[in-house]
Amino acid sequence: MLRPNFQTLNQFFHRTTLGAALLLAISLPGLTAFAQTACYTPWSATTVYTGGQTASENNQNYTADYWTQNQDPSSNSGAVGTGEPWIPDGSCGGAAASPYAQEAAEGVTTLQQWYVQSSGLYQSPTGWWNAANAITLLVNYSRVTGTTQYLSAVANTYANANAANGSQNFITSANDDEGWWALAWVDAYDLTQNQNYLNTAETIFSDLTTQWDTTTCGGGVWWSKNLTTSAYKNAVTNEIFLKLAASLANRVSDPTAKAQYLSWANQEWQWFQSSGMINSQNLINDGLNATNPNACTNNGQTTWTYNQGVILGGLVELNKANQNSSLITTAQTIASATMTNLVTSNGILQEPSISGPDQPQFKGIFMRNLMELDEASPQSQYQTFVDNNVNSIWQSDQGSNYEFGVYWQGPFDSGDATRQTSALDAFVAAIEMEGNSQ
Repeated sequence: MLRPNFQTLNQFFHRTTLGAALLLAISLPGLTAFAQTACYTPWSATTVYTGGQTASENNQNYTADYWTQNQDPSSNSGAVGTGEPWIPDGSCGGAAASPYAQEAAEGVTTLQQWYVQSSGLYQSPTGWWNAANAITLLVNYSRVTGTTQYLSAVANTYANANAANGSQNFITSANDDEGWWALAWVDAYDLTQNQNYLNTAETIFSDLTTQWDTTTCGGGVWWSKNLTTSAYKNAVTNEIFLKLAASLANRVSDPTAKAQYLSWANQEWQWFQSSGMINSQNLINDGLNATNPNACTNNGQTTWTYNQGVILGGLVELNKANQNSSLITTAQTIASATMTNLVTSNGILQEPSISGPDQPQFKGIFMRNLMELDEASPQSQYQTFVDNNVNSIWQSDQGSNYEFGVYWQGPFDSGDATRQTSALDAFVAAIEMEGNSQ
């Protein structure tokens, strides 16, 4: 059977009135039009909600369990009796009907062919920290499509990955690596409300606080615990620390713990924005030169796409906690600089260079965090940018069996779980942004 060209179908269904109407009524081979649940009125931070009133956020419906204000449902929800102010009512909106969702479904099926059940990790060359990003992808894909198919893999990784890696609580000598796992478990908690996931994220953060140092560069978290060979203050580790601290502040219920996490997040951002890592182009270089530890400077190293990404999600979370719109403005400035400077002539996201097993992961991390920025402050140019990239991946960077490569502009180079996860982050962002725009 010939498989439909989903690139063409996407343009028809989402760019023509007839296509939009047909999407609700027909089913084609490989493309199912699902019945959709309408979203409640979008949640507002200024509205006072009483028990029984409803709201929606991020394509999820919620019902208030009791009086609440300024507590967003996605961060403050749980089953009846958990004490959370919001009760989840299920997914809503049009994500399931999107051709992007069908394309993503094919890609996720391929991704999981590299999954190793016994370890909860992925086949080489996908490493420890890359696996954390793959789990994050599974969680986000599950959230935007409403599927529960992959939640058992998330639970399996939580149960088995430490033993396979020789670690405890996902803590290792690499501070950025454990931070990726903490962010993954925060996302898993958001979706499942499994308290164990959030507890693990808190345990990891507690370890990361021991890596905060003021003797070099006046603050910041070390990249590695091995200061003999890797004494380095870099961007991504500190961006992860910011995002994790703010995320925990937005999710824990204990007022003392909430205040402590927020204090860490504010301290990190105050240090980061004055560190010099954000350059004159509003892009973030890799890290700091600490030749003079009392006067560190931007090291001028590569402006990787993920350095421009994690900060977006961190500022979104910090804005949720602080309600400071300047944080969103700063995030938008960095996002715009990335979409202008780190792209091909056709607007396709690219790294300044690609080598090794880690760099293929980076672009998806930017897309994931751009999605979070769009959720906080939707901008049509973000959706246009993501759609353009996803369509290019599907058309120009696809190998056999729905494998996606590292060059989103094409040609396809090779497939592995790292490349696949990165590309799928873009597909998930496209699905989410479609829902935001409806």
